[in-house]
Amino acid sequence: MSKWANFHIWRGKLPHWRADNVTYYVTFRHRRPLTLWECDRILYHLRRPDGKKWDLVIACVLPEQTELIFRVAEKTEGVPWELSDIVEKAKTKAGKDIIKKSEERFPPFYTESFDRIIRDDGEFEELWTNILESPVTAELVEEPGEYSPLFVPDAP
Repeated sequence: MSKWANFHIWRGKLPHWRADNVTYYVTFRHRRPLTLWECDRILYHLRRPDGKKWDLVIACVLPEQTELIFRVAEKTEGVPWELSDIVEKAKTKAGKDIIKKSEERFPPFYTESFDRIIRDDGEFEELWTNILESPVTAELVEEPGEYSPLFVPDAP
């Protein structure tokens, strides 16, 4: 018996776990370092998916990778949106913006994202703190609040 409701696994190149009413951590790497404008475009599209498809807890787009924590909303009673549809559509829209400006042939990030179900409050707090402090860890700024492609609606 699973710890989570409606738990299932599917596999692309990576395994992807899905369940109802859980919090997810997602990260994806970029093919090349992004400019600040490109980081802002990805964050813009992640913050504004088509409709109210998720509750974004924290997101940070660094030049080399993107990380976020969120809870998926329900599209109809008891049926959640598919996590990959939300993330991949945001990446596709940001990729089109970046390709248009840079005239590259492909978006600057890999197609598949790593995702995981956050198992408990301790893991949530650790991941949330790591994302918040990631611009400092990457030596982009001295204080997390100084980095603009960082979205933190409310502290946990």
